[in-house]
Amino acid sequence: MALNIVFIAFFLIAFAIALVQAIVFQNFDVFDLIIKSTIDTSKTGFEISLYLTGTLCLWMGIMKIGENGGAINILTRLTAPLFTRLFPDVPKNHPAYGSIMMNFTANMLGLDNAATPAGLKAMSQLQEINPEKDSASRSQIMFMVINASGLTIIPIGIITIRSQILAEQGIVGNPTDIFIPVLIATFFSTLGGIILTSIIQKIRFDKVIIAYLGGAAALIVGLLFAASRMSPAQLELFSKTLGSSVLLSIIVSFMLMALRKKVNVYESFIDGAKDGFNTAIKIVPYLIAILVAIGVFRASGGMDWLMEGFRFVFAQIFPSTEFVDALPTAIMKPLSGSGARGMMVDTMNTYGANSFAGRLSCVFQGAADTTFFILAVYFGSIGIKKTKYALGVSLFADLCGVIAAIITCYIFFK
Repeated sequence: MALNIVFIAFFLIAFAIALVQAIVFQNFDVFDLIIKSTIDTSKTGFEISLYLTGTLCLWMGIMKIGENGGAINILTRLTAPLFTRLFPDVPKNHPAYGSIMMNFTANMLGLDNAATPAGLKAMSQLQEINPEKDSASRSQIMFMVINASGLTIIPIGIITIRSQILAEQGIVGNPTDIFIPVLIATFFSTLGGIILTSIIQKIRFDKVIIAYLGGAAALIVGLLFAASRMSPAQLELFSKTLGSSVLLSIIVSFMLMALRKKVNVYESFIDGAKDGFNTAIKIVPYLIAILVAIGVFRASGGMDWLMEGFRFVFAQIFPSTEFVDALPTAIMKPLSGSGARGMMVDTMNTYGANSFAGRLSCVFQGAADTTFFILAVYFGSIGIKKTKYALGVSLFADLCGVIAAIITCYIFFK
């Protein structure tokens, strides 16, 4: 299993670096920092799981209402032409299609609290038709890759942080100037992941897939054009209103459809909420394991050494290595969302919110998702041990996003 290798590697590399720190640089505090990190990150992992429990109960309860009320079938029919091609192993009209659609919609709107429960529900439903219960199916891998690519239309969180730091630094600037680069980077990340997974799984790109992807591109351009004409306050209001109204509309629609079919809405919700609670319990050990491994690597100083190594290598190839200052965010993002956010803030504080590195770090933050977190939680919640090529393709998608981010930022900000 890929996670087994990654988990062991983090600890072994961190231990080797700690020995070098102690023997060569006389830095004996590194061992205490590493042990403290294991305690802090294990606590963080449990707190995140505890926080997710309520959210999982809520949204998996809502999903159960939609499933029993027939809303899933409608979503399935609307997306069937595309999903039946990207997920050829999933039977037509299967409930997983509705959960997949809910997950993708929530991700694109930046609604993480809704995306995770829907994603876990989709993985659980895909597991029901998986003939090898300990090994990831083709459909589960495709779903994982698209999730890890982090397609987001409106990066309101990043824009909000930029606005705050610009104000703190007394800089007159537009916090939404990273909007277009983020959109381009995250789109290429998702597109790269879909293409490579399709090649591996021998999925043919026919007119239907091209039409759907082209339509999605047109929608992104339309939203992009509309958002570019808004002030930061208008954009924030638009994002919040759009996201909240879409979510509330989905919930109400599910309930109305369930009432129409004379389904007991309350009991359906309770049944789904029970599944959410059980799923949250399963997540705890997997989440703690990956967070502790990442924390150990960070505390050892491995991330700092990695950056210096990148700077030396890229200096031999490229005339400019300004982008290296923002790479900590890009490297941390697949490992930890909060860690990447911290790296982004640190970069803007160090080099300036309107510096090339500061802007690029924001684009990196929005170009992909927390690959290792998603891999551990999504597969861990259903007992998948053999993830096959899921991690490799997901990291390739992240790399596509990173390359697109660098190129786009050089075009827009240099």
